[in-house]
Amino acid sequence: MAPTLTLKPGTAWSDAWQRCLAVAPEAFRDDRVLNLWASAWKADGRALPATSPIDGSPIAGPPRLDAPTAGQAVRASLDQHRAWRHVPLPERRARVAATLDALTEHRELLALLLVWEIGKPWRLAQADVDRAIDGVRWYVEGIEPMLANRAPLSGPVSNIASWNYPMSVLVHAMLVQALAGNAVIAKTPTDGGVACLTLASAMAAREGIPITLLSGSGSELSSSLVRSPEIGCVSFVGGRDTGARIATAVADLGKRHILEQEGLNTWGIWNYTDWPTLTSLIPKLFDYGKQRCTAYPRFVVQRTLFDEFLAAYLPAVRSIRTGHPLAVEHPEDPLPTLDFGPLINAAKAKELADQVGEAIDRGAVPLHRGSLADARFLPGQDTSAYLPPVTLLNPPPSSPLHHAEPFGPVDTIVLVDTEAELLAAMNASNGALVATLSTDDPSTYERLAPQIRSFKVGHGKPRSRGDRDELFGGFGASWRGAFVGGELLIRSVTEGPKDERLPGNFPDYHLMP
Repeated sequence: MAPTLTLKPGTAWSDAWQRCLAVAPEAFRDDRVLNLWASAWKADGRALPATSPIDGSPIAGPPRLDAPTAGQAVRASLDQHRAWRHVPLPERRARVAATLDALTEHRELLALLLVWEIGKPWRLAQADVDRAIDGVRWYVEGIEPMLANRAPLSGPVSNIASWNYPMSVLVHAMLVQALAGNAVIAKTPTDGGVACLTLASAMAAREGIPITLLSGSGSELSSSLVRSPEIGCVSFVGGRDTGARIATAVADLGKRHILEQEGLNTWGIWNYTDWPTLTSLIPKLFDYGKQRCTAYPRFVVQRTLFDEFLAAYLPAVRSIRTGHPLAVEHPEDPLPTLDFGPLINAAKAKELADQVGEAIDRGAVPLHRGSLADARFLPGQDTSAYLPPVTLLNPPPSSPLHHAEPFGPVDTIVLVDTEAELLAAMNASNGALVATLSTDDPSTYERLAPQIRSFKVGHGKPRSRGDRDELFGGFGASWRGAFVGGELLIRSVTEGPKDERLPGNFPDYHLMP
């Protein structure tokens, strides 16, 4: 009989909220978070109700602004930008470093907010916070040569990012952009992360860093955050549909832009025998339920190896651990080590479950369908946002699972007989951020890898977005605008020599570093 679990003492949403009120009373009210603009926290906007994906319980929702107020905020950010760009670099470094010290002091609270707001297991939530802090500190320590003969942009950087990595992607980008001499604007993701971002922004604002933090719908705020003449650069992380609309707008305006978009990241298996290594990697590929831009939801497998692939894959996928990220058997127990918790909300879980059902109805073969029966849950808790791992063979072309990233714990497998078929299947989405090819022969990898339309290609191991000095970008529809990472992130948000061509994927050219 499974043990009865309980919520780890001190980890309730109410505990986290009270700690936020104590740590940053200027940014939090009794019942809501505030927007930050014109160097002041403001109780404007209409606070929407929100629930935690963990158990459907109420949490703080985004205080959504209207378009006119967002326009005022952008104009105020330009005033901040014009002052901040003249602040000497040593002072900017000191202020960003002080912010990092404050984030480090409140590391566990930031991580706990991520658990409740976006459902990250404790280990991954802490890693998200740590990657932000460590990544920005790398820039603080080595920024001088990166800024040599460069100047801040003409206006603030506008950041619009998805909900899945509030700290290691969004806060990281904001602090590096400010270090480079720019004021920064960020829109809180609609689906989650507003309290974590508010707390992190409060730490930065206290040090005098010119941050604007706004909530609102994309349709309501896009005119201000994308098209405003005051904006010096648009930085976007999200889906292809929204990214394409932003790409059209910034191209029309000739505006600096960094648009990271999704792609179908694939893992190819060809003339391969090291199955124990693959088995050890499969659980890691399910981190955070594959709700990340560098997840691998598609395996392209040589048909003659399919039986050996399944023998290596299925035991690993059956070992995946999911459940309530804060549930323990005894109060003194550490928080559980899980591969993933809930998806971002119940609607996404239902959408993906429906897509799986439709794909099977149209001919996909279910190779594995996990169960929540053995998952770690509190008695009687809402589990509507949870989806166990699913693996399908040959999703039909009519299914979204055939050509798009599911952004959830669903793997699809395609069988191929020739190298040409392998490459075609791995290039199904007109560009991807990462890919991997598992093959025993190094010469085969060297010959095929350049033909895979992915910015990064691993040899038998997964690739990641990267930290610190590792550059990042994308091919095809997976990326528009300047590439980032290391020195390129600084170059993307600063002005260099006249007629400089930044490495990136632009409408009129594609330039690799």
